[in-house]
Amino acid sequence: MAKTPWVEFLAETADIRSNTSVCIKVVDHRVTSLPADAQADFAKKLASLLEKEGVALDAGGYRDAPPGLRIWCGATVDANDVEALTPWLDWAFESLASELQAA
Repeated sequence: MAKTPWVEFLAETADIRSNTSVCIKVVDHRVTSLPADAQADFAKKLASLLEKEGVALDAGGYRDAPPGLRIWCGATVDANDVEALTPWLDWAFESLASELQAA
């Protein structure tokens, strides 16, 4: 999170964050300035793009949560796989955010 300006933890305080179901929210102004339904659509497209590329499955945020992603980091996931995912997150975000600027 410290290296990625477009995203923050959904749970703002560390003592209530899950270390297995890691929920993140998009905080980039290009997305947060959109209407709520467009923000939700952006998050859905983000999760869908990651799944299409085969790098994350079922990464969509919880239905009632702010727009974002949910990354499973439980015992069944190798830490190296999470590290390998992070550049894909940045790629997917920038790909979709650039479409916002073009529109």
